[in-house]
Amino acid sequence: MPDTIDDDLYQRTKALLEPGEIDLNGAIVHTDYDGQDDVKMMQATIDVGDVIAEHSGYDPTDCFVYSGNDDPDFSSNQHQGLTLDDEEFVWECQQLLREGSFDIVVYYRASADHEAILEDVREMGFDVTGVEGD
Repeated sequence: MPDTIDDDLYQRTKALLEPGEIDLNGAIVHTDYDGQDDVKMMQATIDVGDVIAEHSGYDPTDCFVYSGNDDPDFSSNQHQGLTLDDEEFVWECQQLLREGSFDIVVYYRASADHEAILEDVREMGFDVTGVEGD
């Protein structure tokens, strides 16, 4: 297991990647944004989603964020990146307020360039912990 800031969050994220219909990897993006910085946190989510789209072979301008406001299976801080054409899954995230600041737990297809995603998120100024599926 890589060096992580929060072992519990790492383990919970790893559980989300359990084998299903799509092989997934993920990342925990640690921010300094508190509960009053929800606009900055949402912009960070969009920016991270654009990085994931790029390293998944999509043009970020061909994707949109679905927040599930009309879906009872979504929580208020859960979002998906989908393609415009056929609403194909690109990424999904949960924004968690933990110990006074937001962490963005995001997962995406394992076929995406995981290391490049992590590197680009770090270049955006965030601490990030990669989580690989099995």
